[in-house]
Amino acid sequence: MKVFVTRRIPEKGIKMLEERYDVEINPHDRVLTKAEIIERVGDADALLCLLTDKIDAEVMDAGPKLKIISNYAVGYNNIDVTEATKRGIVVTNTPGVLTETTADLAWALLMAIARRVVDGDRFMREGKFRGWAPMLMLGTDVYGKTLGIVGMGKIGQAVARRARGFGMKVLYYNRKRKPEVEEELGAEYVSLEELMKRSDYISLHVPLTPETRNMLNREMLELMKPSAYLINSARGEVIDEPYLIEMLKKKRIRGAALDVFWGEPLNVNPELYGLDNVVLAPHMGSASLETRTKMAVMAAQAIIDVLEGREPVNKVNYTERHK
Repeated sequence: MKVFVTRRIPEKGIKMLEERYDVEINPHDRVLTKAEIIERVGDADALLCLLTDKIDAEVMDAGPKLKIISNYAVGYNNIDVTEATKRGIVVTNTPGVLTETTADLAWALLMAIARRVVDGDRFMREGKFRGWAPMLMLGTDVYGKTLGIVGMGKIGQAVARRARGFGMKVLYYNRKRKPEVEEELGAEYVSLEELMKRSDYISLHVPLTPETRNMLNREMLELMKPSAYLINSARGEVIDEPYLIEMLKKKRIRGAALDVFWGEPLNVNPELYGLDNVVLAPHMGSASLETRTKMAVMAAQAIIDVLEGREPVNKVNYTERHK
């Protein structure tokens, strides 16, 4: 049987597949076009793809032998799961394994924007440092401030645990209230509107769904304090990005730190690059060697399970959303 991998992943996962199957890997260090995927998927029994690959009905029609689409990501909004389910194609993802790593990155973004770490690095590299000065690189304290978490899933909870070490007041908004999390972490459940009004830092941890798309619209963003920061390591489309850019230009909020964007990877809004109150990262929430290797193993194991007739652990087809 044949497996097509749309981009090289850590070697441990590749070896697991090569020991059992004929494996074809994208030879280019770039995202394949949809046409290129269609060209290569024709005789594949399994497809291992990335979040950057749009896998729709047209791709599935081009791969009539496909039994599984294994997504090398937690999110799977790049795949038309409903169409896959109609065709009897299993869809899997890689949840859980990147929880702590993504929470680490959210905190790295928060600290970087609050304490102007990126500004300071650039200042040093440009040879501008002439010694300590009372008003040099003034940032904002984190300790004792209020953190608003939008989405109290596993990653949101991991972020909240870290906040305890900074003596922060934690507010959260979630589709369903979680009393057990409130008890464990001392978090306060509030409406999204109240969270936006009260928080000094707002960190987003929701999946991209029809309900969360543009969740932080113009009206919600307008509720933020002028001194507040927005951190997004979830999905770019959760925010009204053009309006956020306008707010950042006008200093209507103090800053933002973004790991995800509208139009990524090739069509990120160039206006973001000219802003001095935003920290930008290239969708690197899970980018640790340990986590990316675990993801590779999980994605490969899902393919092995399906091709050998077993039910994979992380099957996403039959959630309520896709019945």
